[in-house]
Amino acid sequence: MTCGGLHVTVHIDGGARGNPGPAGAGVVIRNDADEVVLYEGGQFLGKATNNVAEYSALIAGLRAAKKIHAERVAVASDSQLLVRQMNGQYRVKNDGLKPLHRQAQELQHGFAECIFRHVRREENEPADRLVNMAIDQEQDVLDAAR
Repeated sequence: MTCGGLHVTVHIDGGARGNPGPAGAGVVIRNDADEVVLYEGGQFLGKATNNVAEYSALIAGLRAAKKIHAERVAVASDSQLLVRQMNGQYRVKNDGLKPLHRQAQELQHGFAECIFRHVRREENEPADRLVNMAIDQEQDVLDAAR
């Protein structure tokens, strides 16, 4: 069993149609104890690259987890690059990603535990769906804590 505090899994995804192109970020947060969705939202980013969209999703997901008072966070992403950069396995070389990476690192330190794991695309379908909804509608979607 888990020890005190809220434990969540934050599924994130970002995407751009074209690279760069119209972009979106999607976040789905589930309570690890019962799999209930506590938050879901999609963010329209305008024109951005895939990697900027992935980091935007990470930042939005960590902020939402903080807002619902999560203590332990497992971030699930299908971006191997983002996961390896956040785990310190890869350096961030792109100047456009460095400030986003720094911001994500600062946010991760606000939790008792924050881990990053790579998942297959199929496991991230709900977050991907929100990315596409935001891009299709050119606006933020379902942006509410439950």
